[in-house]
Amino acid sequence: MTEITVAALQLGFSSDIDANIANVTRLVREAAGRGAQVILPPELFEGEYFCRVEDEGLFANAAPTQDHKAVRAMQVLARDLGVTIPTSFFEADGPHYYNSLAMIGPDGAIQGVYRKSHIPDGPGYEEKFYFRPGNTGFKVWPAPPQAPGWTLGVGVCWDQWYPETARALMLMGAEILFYPTAIGSEPHDTSLDTARLWRRAMVGHAVSNVVPVVAANRIGVEPHGEEGGQTFYGTSFIADERGDILAELGREQEGVITATLDLARIRRHRAAFGFFRDRRPELYGRLVQDV
Repeated sequence: MTEITVAALQLGFSSDIDANIANVTRLVREAAGRGAQVILPPELFEGEYFCRVEDEGLFANAAPTQDHKAVRAMQVLARDLGVTIPTSFFEADGPHYYNSLAMIGPDGAIQGVYRKSHIPDGPGYEEKFYFRPGNTGFKVWPAPPQAPGWTLGVGVCWDQWYPETARALMLMGAEILFYPTAIGSEPHDTSLDTARLWRRAMVGHAVSNVVPVVAANRIGVEPHGEEGGQTFYGTSFIADERGDILAELGREQEGVITATLDLARIRRHRAAFGFFRDRRPELYGRLVQDV
């Protein structure tokens, strides 16, 4: 088969990890009921987006991949429903901490772990205090058995702003790009609304790589319901290989979006555009010089 149905989830989160897992589970089940085979929750759905502040006590919330409550819950759910769930979580590896993603296959097994490559640092997004830059390199994953022989690419949040991430995943064989996200208001500039920039960046990846893009963001005010807190703007979406929006959610809307993609047709479109045929890697050396 060449068709695959994908989904993105959008919802708000509290400091209660069990309640968050239960809410994600409810929406994953809804997505599976609508035929989705790959279901993308938002970034770090285990709790509120804790990187708003620097608090050494929050390192206690990290756990090794196999022991993390969110990962284990999604393993059971994936196996129960026969779906793939890219699962973002706060990983502890000895003395090191990462913003990581476990790719959980339809048998519930962890196919591997990707550690977020690009780590932001700024007001409200102070991730460098918590996370080392990922040391896994970019990774791609096999599509579910319903679409055998195809490949999925996943970046995490800040990765989504970098054309290098998208192009690297494509050169590794990705046929769809997934980006779990936690993004919203900018505490240093309340007049700055990055929602349209956020979407344009990823739609640009869709167009320049001729690839569908799936983005899942959170909603709500954090700390939960606190006046003057950080507001996450949702607007999760699925774009096709032309950059056209197939499904989307609003700024405050909880829910599930799905789309069915014909990967063989998309591959033909990609070949016809010639973007990969006409690449000139011998001219791109400057891109990898850190000067």
